Amino acid sequence: MREKKSKPNSSSLKKTQNPLNFSPTLELEEGLGYPAVLVAGVDEVGRGCLAGPVVAGAVLLPSCVDFDAHPWLRKIHDSKKLSPQVREELAPLIHQWALATGIGMATEAEIDQFNIFHASHLALIRAVQALQVKPQQILVDGKFLPKSGFAAPAVAVVKGDQKSLSIAAGSIIAKVWRDQVMDELERKYPGYGFVTHKGYPTPAHAKALKELGVSSVHRRSFKTVAELL
Repeated sequence: MREKKSKPNSSSLKKTQNPLNFSPTLELEEGLGYPAVLVAGVDEVGRGCLAGPVVAGAVLLPSCVDFDAHPWLRKIHDSKKLSPQVREELAPLIHQWALATGIGMATEAEIDQFNIFHASHLALIRAVQALQVKPQQILVDGKFLPKSGFAAPAVAVVKGDQKSLSIAAGSIIAKVWRDQVMDELERKYPGYGFVTHKGYPTPAHAKALKELGVSSVHRRSFKTVAELL
């Protein structure tokens, strides 16, 4: 059971909570003891894609989060709710601002071998392992936690990328990194439209699959792809 935390004073509110009440906030991190405790948030992107890896991003919060000193923090949200331009603006700022960041991924082959659920957890674990400074607590977006692999206590948060600042920041760096991977795959496998749909099951992607066939970066365990093999 999580211990009830004392209400922060007005001076700490300025440093640790978004003054515009813009979700996500630091409430979950503070519940785990932040800033005295090192807290990281981690999220994955690309689960529903037909091609490419599943990628996770981990962000370890700095000792002080000041929305006045860094007003761009107010833009952080679930990466799906942000435009590509805003995500690309925020990603380098997050990397520079955070105490540490990490990227982890699971390949198409691992997705086919382990299934997307377990491959996503593998990416989450690898993202946290990539952090140069190790967290003492971990917030994970979603309903389930990996059964093993984290070296610190972890809490699963449904819709965590809409509630937790660190998880949302992780979702942004993961999305930007994965989009860059898919742009590179477009050059290696032209015609599929990866640069546009990033591997998601759009009508244009389905049309390209039927015309060009299944590439080596498509997930063969996914029904839409398997039916074409």
